[in-house]
Amino acid sequence: MLAFIIRRLGLAVMVALTVSVLAFMLLHLSGDPAVALAGEGARQADIDMVRKTYGLDRPVVVQYADWLWHIVQGQFGTSVYFKTAAGPLILSKLQTTLMLGLSALAVALLISIPLGVIAALYKGGIADRICLAVAVLGQALPNFFFALLLIMLFSISLRILPVSGSGTWQHFVMPAIALGYYVAPAFMRLIRAGMIEVLAADYIRTARAKGLPASKVIFKHALRNAIVPVVALAAVQLGYLLGGSVVIETVFALDGLGYLAYQSITFKDYPVMQLIVLLLSVLYVLLTLAADIANAWLDPRIRVS
Repeated sequence: MLAFIIRRLGLAVMVALTVSVLAFMLLHLSGDPAVALAGEGARQADIDMVRKTYGLDRPVVVQYADWLWHIVQGQFGTSVYFKTAAGPLILSKLQTTLMLGLSALAVALLISIPLGVIAALYKGGIADRICLAVAVLGQALPNFFFALLLIMLFSISLRILPVSGSGTWQHFVMPAIALGYYVAPAFMRLIRAGMIEVLAADYIRTARAKGLPASKVIFKHALRNAIVPVVALAAVQLGYLLGGSVVIETVFALDGLGYLAYQSITFKDYPVMQLIVLLLSVLYVLLTLAADIANAWLDPRIRVS
């Protein structure tokens, strides 16, 4: 197990370094950052001054090494638009995004577990097809379109949930549903496949032969074993939810990292933009690493030596 963790940790570090390069190169792939920071109609003298002030006149490799060294030291730069330190600014928004991601994950599990169990119990039947259709619909609908439908229903028609903001738990209901429903099909298919496999196992037939109630056989014996792979998938999907919250946070104006990323792109706030991309990517890498370790720990069929 120790060797497995070391290998996965080394891979995670390499991925994180690669992501840091990509995050830094976003600054240069989008055009001349000095021109963007100076603003439209800026004189060449102003552009040259911005380039010298932010060190953009140095070679790209030197700029990257300097940026990475400052990141390692905990110096994350200053926001160009908000005129404040980028690190505390991003940390102040992280709580909202984490709350949204965890809420969306809970919604996804609440939707997928019952659908997966029902689909497995009635494999090949009408109920199975209906559950699969609901899952397909979840991935077919763009989450921003589904979010607009929720706003029209719960905010405009029924007037029971607020349209935007992040002041109370009610503000997270529609964003969590819109984001969670999109990832629910992956859980549903995994639970369905696991339940079908477990229900055909010998110990399940033995439990049924002993006369145990069907509910106890399904939920205590079958589901408990079928849900093990979901633990690893949940960590990976949480990373996706955190990184994929930009659109949903923008639609609902949630004051989180996603909305901050939208603002930083709009106002060409490159230090904040780079740090958000790096932070979300590193979080995803760490969650994926945790998922690999959890999967290896929970599933004895995986060799970890």
